Amino acid sequence: MKWFLGISAAGVLSGILLAVFVFAFIYRQLPPIDTLTDYRPKVPLRVWSADGKLIGEFGEERRDFVRLKDIPPYVKNAILAAEDAGFYEHPGIEITGIARAAIINVLTGRRGQGGSTITQQVARNFFLSSERTYTRKLYEIAMSFKIEQQLTKDEILEIYLNQIYLGQRSYGFASAARTYFGRSLAELSVGEAATLAGLPVAPSAYNPIVNPTRATMRKNYVLRRMYDLGYIDELTYVTEKSQPMQTRRAATEEEQIARNLKNDRVSAHYAAELARMLVYDIFKDETYSRGINVYTTIRTDEQNAAVEAVRRHLIAYDRKYGYRGPEGFVDISKPEERAKAIRTALSKTASSPFMLPAVVLEADSKHVVAAISPSITVTLDKESLKFGRRHLAAKPAKNITPLRPGSIIRVMRSGKKNEQWTLAQVPQVETAFVAADYNTGAVRALVGGFDFNLNMFNHVTQAWRQPGSSFKPFIYSAALDKGFSPTTIVNDAPISIDPKLTGNRLWEPKNYDGRFDGPMPLRKALEKSKNLVTIRVMQAITPAYAQEYVTKFGFAPENHPANLPMALGAGSVTPWQMLGGYMVFANGGYRVQPYLIDRVTDADGRTLMQATNRQAGDESIRAIDERNAYIMNSLLHGVAVRGTAARATRLLKRDDIAGKTGTSNDSHDAWFCGYAGNTVAVGWMGYDTPRPLGARETGGGLVLPIWIDFMKAALKDEPEAVRVQPETVIERDGELFYRDPVKGGTEGLLGASGDAETRDLVRDQIF
Repeated sequence: MKWFLGISAAGVLSGILLAVFVFAFIYRQLPPIDTLTDYRPKVPLRVWSADGKLIGEFGEERRDFVRLKDIPPYVKNAILAAEDAGFYEHPGIEITGIARAAIINVLTGRRGQGGSTITQQVARNFFLSSERTYTRKLYEIAMSFKIEQQLTKDEILEIYLNQIYLGQRSYGFASAARTYFGRSLAELSVGEAATLAGLPVAPSAYNPIVNPTRATMRKNYVLRRMYDLGYIDELTYVTEKSQPMQTRRAATEEEQIARNLKNDRVSAHYAAELARMLVYDIFKDETYSRGINVYTTIRTDEQNAAVEAVRRHLIAYDRKYGYRGPEGFVDISKPEERAKAIRTALSKTASSPFMLPAVVLEADSKHVVAAISPSITVTLDKESLKFGRRHLAAKPAKNITPLRPGSIIRVMRSGKKNEQWTLAQVPQVETAFVAADYNTGAVRALVGGFDFNLNMFNHVTQAWRQPGSSFKPFIYSAALDKGFSPTTIVNDAPISIDPKLTGNRLWEPKNYDGRFDGPMPLRKALEKSKNLVTIRVMQAITPAYAQEYVTKFGFAPENHPANLPMALGAGSVTPWQMLGGYMVFANGGYRVQPYLIDRVTDADGRTLMQATNRQAGDESIRAIDERNAYIMNSLLHGVAVRGTAARATRLLKRDDIAGKTGTSNDSHDAWFCGYAGNTVAVGWMGYDTPRPLGARETGGGLVLPIWIDFMKAALKDEPEAVRVQPETVIERDGELFYRDPVKGGTEGLLGASGDAETRDLVRDQIF
């Protein structure tokens, strides 16, 4: 017996010494825990509107970092009850838990039980793999001791509460509270806190949305633990246990369809993406992990008004030119496979605003029935039969794809009460619309295209297009500073430009309406957008001078070659540039920079960046003098009262509207740029691969209606802008002039026009 006991004692002692040696060996190999001592959770980038609405979130992990002191005690207690009731007493591991897990593993022959404390879970999440081996377990225990030596219990618990994965891309309990219940931690009930506390052991198994029965069982277990540990009283335990599971449930097919049809609550995808790009240029990869908040200048009411106006008018334009046919085809001939085929086809076809993908079930010239889900069918209205009649014919013409069972189409709600369904299609034409406060430069609305999910190209900032006649005001502004006035008479008559003046070939430009109205004042010429007048003005001031002058408005000279076609907007601009250019006319002559981001903060609310945009009134950014800006405003106001944009004043019933329509050569681009109140807005429409919009399509017919619909919302309850006439401007017989004439005047222009032949040409054609 003594020999046996001696041998046993020696074996135990040897085992202990071996364990100590192995533990010491492992401990020395452990990595530093800088990631914990300087814990920086991966909190996604969030982009906000000026009125506090979330318009974009970028990052792989959903996480809302929250300090331990801000977590309600009952939430903290629920987590401790579920995961580690002895957390504040043990040194990082719990011997009884490990022993219990080891015995169960031996008895079952599996490595399913881990017996992990919260500290061990933190060690595993940050430093170890998820494999279940005894070696990894030893490293986990050693790392837990190291963590406990260098961090306080509260620090360890705070890291755990923010780091643990809880399903559905949610990391941390604050994020999970919003994911599963749509509320913050402080708004949860005790039962809801217990539900979340039950997730770490198996997030998918106890997901309260997907598996409410199992989640309820887990919740009740946690509540019982809380009661047994004295965290809650019996009344609370009984009451919370009896409460039904009320989560943000998964949407039914009908609800999902309604959600897809509904306009996004704040549809500002292009603005959010632009903000992301701008911030990434500064913070690089940290952009998506350090909890940066970007507060933009976007106003959600104006943004939604812009999105709605753009989408409605683009759809109307597209429908005017007929139905192009189905987007694809799926075989639904086998009844037993029909539901699966429909589901697959719909899932592969992206939804678009106001529109849903659908699969045709029945189709002829008298009716069309389509499936918008495997179990929901709709009958299309009579308008659909007219819209798609070429594709519904018994014998469709050559190159016409018929609408037949299996055709993949799009449908949308129709009728005054949206009680019917109609055949639809995604417009091929694209658009840009941007609006800003012309005194501060703050961008209030930005729409870069019809649908961000279908085309992420931001036409506001990336599309270089010809501005057409919307560029004429910059030429007229240059002319004012060269001695012209609103009453200067210029001849609207045919003109042939010698190749030696164009550097190319004989040029015989015409007006859009094909008419020539003879001599007319400059004001009327701008109102009627007379091309021939503008060209003669350009001849007088010279293309070289005009090219240099437009740089005052932010246009690069290399994008506007110094030749006569520049007068008609033959150069290249972006809608963003046109926005900045028209601000100068609107705000009295100051070159205010449009900007989107107001400020950037970190996860703790500390300001990292703050916009310091110089505003109208700062003489250091004056582009043109106030008399020029005042008279140009008067000329642009005339366009909106008597000219090509008169519809704006008639429909908006305001007297402070000013702007200019624009249509480029062959109607490839349509524009309207204008302002009222304290808002300037620019709209453009065209195809990504330039082609004609239509034989008689213009900026006044296509883009001005978008501008008007937006301004109805943006200017609601806004007073009219009142501009004070500068002392440097005088009024005679209802017309405006510079008080001090430009030195040299028009005679100076003619005297500096080059050779005698050119001077005679200019003199004869202008006056």
